[in-house]
Amino acid sequence: MRVLVTGGCGFIGSHQTVALLAAGHHVTIVDNLSNASVRVLDAIEQITGQRPDFHKINVADTAALYEIMRQSSTEAVIHFAASKHVPESFSRCLDYYENNVGGLLSLLRACEHASVYKIVFSSSGSVYGETETLPIKESHRHAPSNPYSSSKSMAEKILSDLCDNDQRWSVAALRYFNPAGAHHSGLIGEDPTGLLSNLLPVLMHVAVGNKESVSIFGEDFNTPDGSGVRDYVHVEDVAEAHLRALKLLDSPAHKKKGFVAMNIGRGEGVSVKEMIAAVEHATGAPIKTEVKPRREGDVSALYADCSLATGLLGEMDYKSLDQICVDAWRWQKHNPSGYESNVR
Repeated sequence: MRVLVTGGCGFIGSHQTVALLAAGHHVTIVDNLSNASVRVLDAIEQITGQRPDFHKINVADTAALYEIMRQSSTEAVIHFAASKHVPESFSRCLDYYENNVGGLLSLLRACEHASVYKIVFSSSGSVYGETETLPIKESHRHAPSNPYSSSKSMAEKILSDLCDNDQRWSVAALRYFNPAGAHHSGLIGEDPTGLLSNLLPVLMHVAVGNKESVSIFGEDFNTPDGSGVRDYVHVEDVAEAHLRALKLLDSPAHKKKGFVAMNIGRGEGVSVKEMIAAVEHATGAPIKTEVKPRREGDVSALYADCSLATGLLGEMDYKSLDQICVDAWRWQKHNPSGYESNVR
């Protein structure tokens, strides 16, 4: 297929592009590079032997999106482009709704004009908020606790309504919690150009010597060791899930299903303190920690029941927490300053 990947230079988007190219698809990337490096294209080419088409634009530019889809004969879209830093979403609330909800609406308009009706949407397990039962099933109510997760919940509602009212559309929303790790080659990994917020890259920057310590935001959660618990899933497994979801949307059996949302994850919780211990084991480096108050919008525990995804996408051999840490360390050790490390 000819696939448009929004946010394709970002962490998940770059791994998705590699997976798509390896599977024989043609890929066009759009990314405004607000939280990504254009140098990732060199690494993608080094891994796959192919260089995806790239356009530096914002998804809010509907006319430009349509023209790119028209010129590339796009058949499906995988939509990653979004703002995603939870604490920042409180101080930049309007920006988050504009980027995450407004950007989706712009993309859908462009898709409609270009007659592109298959979309795999990058959603989030954070749409569930604080839950009473674990693991979380897709039937659990949405109770987002911050503007970021609210924007993802709104986006899902838009996509669901669209599919319910127009049978041309077919959408899969993948709810995952904490994509982590790096490509096994060590050539692409997580290199945010904005705020460094996700736990594993912060830990890697401490291990490699770029940061002095990592903050543990709260140790009074209702969890076994008091630190927050999340479902970490290898980014290559996330890319594989999107690849399978794309195949699902293109299958005759799915033609009348419209909108489907499914959890993607290893289905087990890992606490902040357990992740720190795993990183120390993988890197051989002691991690200095500082305990700080809870951040607004953080919940105690989130991990998924992934049985629906297994039924729809097939069994997946999810990589272990140790493998996540080993691959992340391989990337960080050889690229201590991210994609800028090898610039001469």
